[in-house]
Amino acid sequence: MFASTYFNIRVFRKKSVSPTPNITRAVLIETELDALFRLGCVLNRSLKLQETLQEVLQVLHDHTDMQYGMVTLRDDSGDLSIRAVSCGNKYLADSVRYRPGEGVIGSILETSKIFVIERLADESRFLDRLGLYDSELPFIAVPIHVQEDTPIGVLTAQPNTHNDGLLKDRARFMEMVAQLIAQSVRLSKEIEQQQRDLTDERDRLRQAVRGNYGFDNIIGHAASMKRIFELVRQVAKWNTTVLIRGESGTGKELIANAIHYNSPRNNSEFIKVNCAALPENLLESELFGHEKGAFSGAISQHKGRFERANGGTLFLDEIGDIPPTFQAKLLRVLQEGEFERVGGNRTLKVDVRIITATNVDLESQVEIGQFREDLYYRLNVMPIVLPPLRERTEDIPELAQFLLDKIAQKQKRQLQLTDSAIRLLMRHNWSGNVRELENCLERAAILCEGEIINRSVISLTGLEEQIPFNPSNQPKVNLKVDLNDSKRDERERVIAALEQAGWVQAKAARLLNMTPRQIAYRIQTLNIKMRNI
Repeated sequence: MFASTYFNIRVFRKKSVSPTPNITRAVLIETELDALFRLGCVLNRSLKLQETLQEVLQVLHDHTDMQYGMVTLRDDSGDLSIRAVSCGNKYLADSVRYRPGEGVIGSILETSKIFVIERLADESRFLDRLGLYDSELPFIAVPIHVQEDTPIGVLTAQPNTHNDGLLKDRARFMEMVAQLIAQSVRLSKEIEQQQRDLTDERDRLRQAVRGNYGFDNIIGHAASMKRIFELVRQVAKWNTTVLIRGESGTGKELIANAIHYNSPRNNSEFIKVNCAALPENLLESELFGHEKGAFSGAISQHKGRFERANGGTLFLDEIGDIPPTFQAKLLRVLQEGEFERVGGNRTLKVDVRIITATNVDLESQVEIGQFREDLYYRLNVMPIVLPPLRERTEDIPELAQFLLDKIAQKQKRQLQLTDSAIRLLMRHNWSGNVRELENCLERAAILCEGEIINRSVISLTGLEEQIPFNPSNQPKVNLKVDLNDSKRDERERVIAALEQAGWVQAKAARLLNMTPRQIAYRIQTLNIKMRNI
């Protein structure tokens, strides 16, 4: 006995269908070959499984007189659910399910055998949940196999003719159709899995990027940087145009990334353009795109950065370097959100948040007529001014270690800075800001034979020679050095005492409770390079 389950389904009224006159086996084979060709075209036309299955059933109905076709596929629960039903030109999409062993359909899933009956009324197990079939006509159901194991589904249909002695041939044809469907199902599942994998990878990368550009990962404990972070947190919430200003190497792009990845647009594109790196003709094509044949070399249509950033953020770095003739075109897209591709006449509209950055004094450029005043006010809605590194020396120790860790990872080695090396870094002016600091540390890593980068190694980079000697030139935030700490490296203790004594050996000796002779001996044996007073 098979279990009976009731479903609230939409029942189609049975049509009175006149059975098709008997045909010869040769005519049937010719008809089925034509249908197979049409099915091949259907299967090659679309990767959408639901759409493909419906068209397959329609071909069976229109060209082979196999009416009321149905495809059921196994779902995650192991039951069969209806994925496509053809009823002439009507499609039934109600949620009808079959458990393994339930009715004719469920028994095929369980036994993996073909079911053929000359008169459907003679099969007591047939549940007829759809209320479609003619009980006086034959019925064919075949399993759908992806491999040789358990079926993944069942294909059914009812010949529109009484038994004409060709049911076995029709069943064989249905097997071939089931195999074609199986390949489409397999391909669909592979594509779905690839899409899931890509989606998971995209989400993982987005999470990693957001983590990299989170406020907790931007180094800056100086009061000026804390104010910047608070301003960025507020700005990120809205679509306000932002102008990031600061000297070269202060981290303007890093702040732009933080704004985007902490904004509601973080799931959309973040497109960057260095305006200073492109001449005017290429800048227009790069930002607005171009049509095929717009100029020599334009062999195809090209979408510009504004189009690609639609729904996301466009970062225009070095905005102060764009030529005056291009500024009017940029102003229009900033004001109206619309533009035309180069060589095109169709106006495109975009929804893009604009973040710009510059180290140029725009106010002076406006005064001398090199930068449009209306564009300046359009960009300067929310200015963020980044302080130079020399004004936040308290951030240098942590920043230097962060940069050194990045260099060590690239060189696949362990690297560490000594306190004396950090204090020397804190005394430098850093006109090149963070970029200069990173270059200095990379040179030091190359010159360092071991894992420890001390003051001597930093001096080899030429940094110490650039620092004017001044005993009062101390970092704003001194690293506390306990000169009596017996666990501290002796070389570091001597260097720290010399720094505190302004490189006067007699004063340093008193700080260390040594005689001048003793400290001179240690300076020599520890290979400490003295500063010339």
